[in-house]
Formats: sequence, structure tokens, C-alpha cells
Amino acid sequence: MSGLVGLAWASLRNRRATVLLTVLTLGLSVLLMLGIERVRQEARESFLRSVSGTDLIVGARSHPVQLLLYSVFHLGEPTANLQWDTYEKLKALPPVAWTVPISLGDSYRGYRVVGTTPAYFEHMGYAERRGLPFREGRAFAGLHDAVLGADVAEGLRHALGDEIVLAHGTARVAAHRHEDQPFRVVGILARTGTPIDQGVYVSLEAIEAIHLNWRGGVPMRRGAVDPARIPPELLKPKSVTAVFVGLDSRLETFTVQRVVNEYRGEPLIAVLPGVALAQLWGLMHGVERALLVAAGVAVLAALMVLLTTILSTLKERRREMALLRAVGAGPRHVFALLLAEAALLTGLGLLLGLLLLQGGLAALSPWLEARYGLFFAPGWPRPSEWALLAGIWFGGILLGLIPAALAYLRSLQDGVAVDR
Repeated sequence: MSGLVGLAWASLRNRRATVLLTVLTLGLSVLLMLGIERVRQEARESFLRSVSGTDLIVGARSHPVQLLLYSVFHLGEPTANLQWDTYEKLKALPPVAWTVPISLGDSYRGYRVVGTTPAYFEHMGYAERRGLPFREGRAFAGLHDAVLGADVAEGLRHALGDEIVLAHGTARVAAHRHEDQPFRVVGILARTGTPIDQGVYVSLEAIEAIHLNWRGGVPMRRGAVDPARIPPELLKPKSVTAVFVGLDSRLETFTVQRVVNEYRGEPLIAVLPGVALAQLWGLMHGVERALLVAAGVAVLAALMVLLTTILSTLKERRREMALLRAVGAGPRHVFALLLAEAALLTGLGLLLGLLLLQGGLAALSPWLEARYGLFFAPGWPRPSEWALLAGIWFGGILLGLIPAALAYLRSLQDGVAVDR
């Protein structure tokens, strides 16, 4: 067997230019397929880690995915708010360790404004990390302090101390702005690769303050409250959009969920983030399949190039096959030689694809983690990737059966005769 592999290797070295092009084509297609598979897996894991450390999300009764979309990803609009008294009762439940309320409804130049408490920066997390690090500055403390996500700061080129004016509503083109109460940027969050990067964060009291002089979605012309002299009792929140909940023990998760879902004061729903995220990801299954099919077509095309390369050399190698027969090789040896060449070519393409993938990950991993929150660590392929590699290798061997069979038949016909 080793002699056959050595002979196949010597034959490939004799045709190195063609072989190199074939291996490069196959290697690039393998890189594409493995890269798509790695991105798919890491994107899914990053997607599922978007609400790291949160045990429940509570909001007005709606579909779990809808609650997840507007509370975590800031997509869509909430069906209703939950009352502040309800929030305080939820916070007082014995198994509840911490709560982070959020209030949505305003925007800043296309980015969502999130009213919350300083606990947001302490308890919210991503990628199994607890707490949100600041790139610059600090959390809001004053009534008109604002903290920007990384995308907001970079996209709009804001720095600490800049003055911003929030807009009423979430439309990109705002009809009304809260110009009477500008905010000052006091903090900029480090990049997380999650929707947190696209938020503007202010206090719940600030949300109440900017809406004191509004009625029915429009500013009041008469009887307005002086923003510089707002009584503290007017700043108490009346309602919040959703609440992120952390528990002392995850064994209490279903107990608290049942209490919330059966609450009689108003219709509520408590959602397990992981379950809702899995449901949401299931809606994207078709996109995953489409990407894998596209990569599979690229690999199939590369394997066809391999097949064409071997077939195109069969006629030129007829003398070589005759000489092998002359020194005692039978048709089966010729068949095995062509099959071994196909296996070697495919194996070299797989090896090149793996090396390109690992090199690319080593070079781009820090940038991808900082920019998109995707962590790609170079290392051994995952089980699903081993399965893909094995499938490609066996596919190359199966295609190698075609030229091997042709060489076998021609060897039987030619014997030791050589066409001149």
C-alpha cells in the first residue's frame, strides 16, 4: 500500500503545475465551506449569548419572540407597558436577585434611546461576561446625562462632553425633538458585538422629564413645566417597557415565570431568553441552509475540476500505464493508482483549506471580536467540520472511481501495446 501511495505521489509531482492549480481550487472551496460553517456556528452562539446572565425577560403579554425583539434587539414596537407598581412587586419577589427595567419609545438620529437604571451596566452582559465595560467615561448620574453605545459614538463621531437632543418616537426622520432638554455625553461603552452597541442610555427619570411637557405625542404650548425646576415627585416612572430579571437560583426560574404569567393585576409574560432566542434562530434556518448549499456547490465545482484534471491526463498517460503493465502491474494496480491519486489530491486540498482557515482566523480573530463580538479561536475543527471534511474526502474518492475505471478498461484493451 505504501508503495502504491509513493508511486501516486511521484506521479503527481511529475505534473506539479496542474496539480497545484487543482489543489488550490479545492483548498479555496474548502476554506469557503469551513468558513461559512464556522461563521454560522459562532454567529448562533453569539446570538444566544446576547442576553448573557439574564434569567427572565418580563413584559406586557405578547409573543415571546416579539418581546425578545423589542427588548433585546430594539426591533419593532412594544404592545404595551407594564405599570411601575407591577415592577416593584416583581422586584420584591423572594427569588429575585436583581432587576433592570427599560423604557423605550424615543430615538436619537435613528438609534434607540433606552431609559434604564445604572444597574443596567452592572448586570447586563454578553458572551458569558457580566457587566458592560466603558471605553470612556462613566455611567449616567445626572438627570440629563447620556451614555452611548460603541456604534452610536463611532457612527455619529461623538465624544465625551458632546450635547445631544433626543427625538420623540422611533422614526428615522423625527417630527418632534426634545430641544428644551438637551443631554450631555458622559460615557461611551466598549464594543460588545451585540445590540447594546446601538443604544443611547439615559435614566428612567430623564425619560419622564423629557415627556412632562408633552400630551398626545406633541409638545404643550401652555402650562409647560420649567425643565430646570422639575419637582422630584414628577420624575417617578409611571411605567416601563420590559424588565430583565436575574434570580438567586435558576431552579426558581419556572416558579417565577408561572407567578408572572398568572399575575392578575395586568396581562404579563415572562420569557426565558435562551428559549426565545432558539425560536428566533429557528426562523433563520432557511438562511443557514442556503449558505451551506452555496458552499456545497463551490466544493462540488472544485471536485469537478479535480475530476476533469485527472480525466484530461488519461490519454497522455497511456504510455505510462503500458509501461506499468510491462513491469508486472495488472489492471487492478492501475485502477488503484488512479484512485490513490484522487484521494491524495482531495486530501491535499482539504489540508490547504484547513491551513488557510486557521491562518485567517489567527489574523482576523482580534478584529472580528472587537468589531462584531464574534470570537473565532484557531484550533482543531469541530465535530460538524470533521463531518464536512470527511464528506468532501469521500466525495473526491468517489469521483476518482470514474478515471480509475476508465484507466482499468483501457489497460485491459491495450495490454503492453503502446499507441504511436
